[in-house]
Amino acid sequence: MPVNWEDFDSEIDSIIEESADATDDQLASRISSITRMTDEEIQELFPNPADVKKLAELMKIVKSSEDRNNKIDRIVSNAEEFGGIVLSLLQKLS
Repeated sequence: MPVNWEDFDSEIDSIIEESADATDDQLASRISSITRMTDEEIQELFPNPADVKKLAELMKIVKSSEDRNNKIDRIVSNAEEFGGIVLSLLQKLS
């Protein structure tokens, strides 16, 4: 089932605006629903809600229907924004 990224972004923005503790739980739950990670892993890797938002942006690019080269170009053009997220993910994998 394809993800509606506009709705996803809207939901993430709404969640971020809510209280910190509830936000962390809701964000982790929403992100874990489109990844192979658990809520707990999301919260451990990305304790800052702003980082979860960056992860969501990265996931939107990765899961898009664009061809591989366009995805790479978009990721490279946002490398500074995604750098910390990529590092956290790769440390988890290694």
